[in-house]
Amino acid sequence: MAQSNKNTPNPTIERASAPETRASVTIEAAVGIPLFLLAAVCLIWLIEIQSIELSILNAAQGAAKKASVQTAVVPVLNSIKFRSDLIKLIGEERIERSIIDGGCSGISCVRSYISAYTGEMNITVDYRIRIPVPIFGSPSVRKQEEFRISAWAGYEDRGIDEEDGEIVYITENGMVYHEDYQCSYLQLSISFVPYTELSGLRNGDGGKYYRCEKCVLGEAMTGVYITGYGNRYHNSLNCSSLKRTIRAVKKSEAAGRRGCSKCTD
Repeated sequence: MAQSNKNTPNPTIERASAPETRASVTIEAAVGIPLFLLAAVCLIWLIEIQSIELSILNAAQGAAKKASVQTAVVPVLNSIKFRSDLIKLIGEERIERSIIDGGCSGISCVRSYISAYTGEMNITVDYRIRIPVPIFGSPSVRKQEEFRISAWAGYEDRGIDEEDGEIVYITENGMVYHEDYQCSYLQLSISFVPYTELSGLRNGDGGKYYRCEKCVLGEAMTGVYITGYGNRYHNSLNCSSLKRTIRAVKKSEAAGRRGCSKCTD
């Protein structure tokens, strides 16, 4: 009796396995290709984020250098002009086609200011980045570029010998003395901001800004002046409420004043 050859292929098995192989390849392609495309999009998105961050930072530094020339005459940072200079340095077309949420209108510089006492310019640029994956609507991520530029070249010697006593800093009508001349309560940080954005701004203590009784007698101007820790907005830079005289005295001469809760031990 002739024996069957075990090496002879079985057509039935081959026909059954071929469709399964093709189905497996199809499933892998259906899963793998979208993942590859998603990874490519994420990589491009990350590169664009780094590019726009660097562009905004470089433009902000350029605009700040330009503003430092202007603030040498009037120690107030015009945040409206600063933002305009920043946008010009980057280019409106570049911003509008970038992943910045809202384009040019999505860039805010209202929290930038210059200290009238030290001349230190505090620059803060806020914007939001759109996430490329359309999940839960159109989500975005908040970004912020922040740095300082100081035009102050040192403390001027006013003839006070520190060996004769500790030096503190006082204001004309203040009830406290300060050990740090850069104390935020001591500095009068004035910013020029659009009146339309005033309702969304808060001072350093989280409070709102209200009309100054001295210089806002009618309608507020298109742009108004505010301070970092004040609670009033002003129409005039010459308003007496925006003036502050700071003196360096011996601590013994500050009798009757208590120490500042922020900068004294």
